[in-house]
Amino acid sequence: MDNQLPPAQAWLRLREGNLRFVSGQSSHPNQDALHRASLVNTQHPFAVIFGCSDSRLAAEIIFDLGLGDVFVVRTAGQVIDDAVLGSLEFSVSVLNVPLIVVLGHDRCGAVSATIDAIDSGVMPVGFLRDLVERITPSVLTSRRNGVTDINATVVEHIKQTSKRMVDSSRVISDAVEHGSTAVVGVTYRLEDGKAEIVSGFGAL
Repeated sequence: MDNQLPPAQAWLRLREGNLRFVSGQSSHPNQDALHRASLVNTQHPFAVIFGCSDSRLAAEIIFDLGLGDVFVVRTAGQVIDDAVLGSLEFSVSVLNVPLIVVLGHDRCGAVSATIDAIDSGVMPVGFLRDLVERITPSVLTSRRNGVTDINATVVEHIKQTSKRMVDSSRVISDAVEHGSTAVVGVTYRLEDGKAEIVSGFGAL
């Protein structure tokens, strides 16, 4: 089964799909009616992608994938909460997914909103405040390191989110320690469509 791939092979498959997408040669695999029918009673995704909800960051498209290939979890600014951790633990403990990708992108609106809130001292209202509060530690870490550029701050947020995930979930940290799952932080460039690793836990 595809989900029995070692983490390195899972990333290679994602990387190859992204290269096809970038070059305009997407093959759109596993999107036919026969494959759809084969998934009615089972699924065997080979990776889980935890990404930003941004409409330009559709995981199956930018990695040239199809139905059943990846388990996808998305929130604005790829912020972690209990529901996200539960979803990720399900993918690891039940679906045996060998790779977790934390996917962010340049010019992220959620990170920009957090920077604006910190600079102005004015927090947004409603549940937007919760998003900003969860991203604030990443922005403050960037500032302490002398980083103020939005895209470099996004990279720091991807790194911090990956670490927070591993630190918060015993299920995920155990899987990483045992070598059955790896976690990689990946940044996506909106202009050229390239996805590149910026951090990682576990062997690739």
